[in-house]
Order: sequence, then structure tokens, then C-alpha cells
Amino acid sequence: MQFKLLLSSTTFFAIAASAVSAQDLGLLGIPAISSISGSDGETTYSLSLQILALMTALTVIPSLLLGMTAFTRIIIVLSILRQALGTQQTPPNQVLIAVALFLTFFVMGPVFDLLYNETLAPYLDGQIELNIALAQGLATMKEFMIANTREDTLLIFTDLAEKGPFEDPQSVPINIALPAFITSELKTAFEIGFLIYLPFLVIDMVIASILMSLGMMMLSPMLISLPFKLLLFVLVDGWAMTLGSLSSTFMVM
Repeated sequence: MQFKLLLSSTTFFAIAASAVSAQDLGLLGIPAISSISGSDGETTYSLSLQILALMTALTVIPSLLLGMTAFTRIIIVLSILRQALGTQQTPPNQVLIAVALFLTFFVMGPVFDLLYNETLAPYLDGQIELNIALAQGLATMKEFMIANTREDTLLIFTDLAEKGPFEDPQSVPINIALPAFITSELKTAFEIGFLIYLPFLVIDMVIASILMSLGMMMLSPMLISLPFKLLLFVLVDGWAMTLGSLSSTFMVM
């Protein structure tokens, strides 16, 4: 089951990456590597444009995957939480990214299962063609994005593109759904981060007021408030509460 979930997490881009392989290129009659024999008997090899296009696409796939999933909202909220705690680089960036990735797998689990069962597995078994698999995978991801996109943000990009109105989410073009989704995620992430920041800001203000009233203006309020913020965060089980509440803000299919 874990292998199935990991395989399906590549979404429909994995379908394109696996489809444009050397084997498939051979089936299409396009050689992956061409060889030329010179007059002196020396053989030179050159990569085809298809392989070059594939390698170029592999550099873009991670950005598209992160931009079309719950990762953006999660990593921004976790970064704001770290700043609110005032712990500088603790947890480090690698840990925050790992937590965001694992929580993304948790949130996107139903979507990944749907992609695997209805798109990736039938394609790997040869039951459907590449264009059909891509269309189904794109429709699944677009349904998730539209469900988690603010209506006003979607209308802004619809007006900018001078298109619409659309009858259903599936009729929204991908060039409108992508920017609308990522913009909506940014706004939602900052709203959640603002609510998380407020309790820690109150602690900083209280500590600063106490130090000023005691005449300890040379003592940094951040140095004194840090243990109290950490204590409050631990007592309320802050990590579990934050990650649990954050995962519940997403609408999945």
C-alpha cells in the first residue's frame, strides 16, 4: 500500500515522464539515440530531441507538483510559525520541508489514490492511451485545485483571460486554474499564519511591557519571551494542533 501511494503521488506528470521513455520512443519509431558512422570507421552518438525535451521537463515537474498540491500552504504556515516562535533556524529548513511533504502526502492521499486507480495503473497496464491518461489525470488534479480555490480569485483570472463564465469546474482551463489556485493558497496561508502569530505577539508585548516597567530596557524582550512561548506551545501540543488544523482546511474528493 505504501508503494502504491508513493507511486501515485507523482500524479499525472509521472504518466508523461514514464510514457516518454526510450522504450516508448522505440515503439513510435523514433530512436532515443542515433548513431552515425564516419568514413574513418568511427561511430558518434547524439541524443535525440525527445530525450532532451524529457530531461527539460523533469526540471519543471517538481515545481508543478508542489504548485498543484497542498505543499504551498503548508510550508508557508510552518515558516510563519517558526518566525512567531522566534527560534531562528529551529526547526531547520530541511525539517520543515520534510514535515510539509509528509503532511502533503497525508492531505493528498485520496487524490493520489484516485489518480493511481483510475489513471496511472490502467495506463501502465496498457488499458488506456497516453492522451486519455493525461486528460484524466489533469481533470483529477484540476478538480482538487478548483475545490480549494477562492471564488473571487478564480473570477479575477477569468476576467484577465477574458473567458467564462464556466458551467462546471472541469470546463475551467488549466492556464486559469493554476495561477488562481496558487494565488488563493498564498492568501489562505497568510491568513492562517496571522492567526497563529497573534498569541505569540501578545506574549512578546507583555514581556516587553514588564521589562520596561522594571527599567530593564537594555535586556532583549525576545530573550525572555522565548522560553514562555516554547512552554505555551508545548503545553497546548502546538505541533499536533497546528498540523491537524492545517490539514482540515483542505477540501479533498
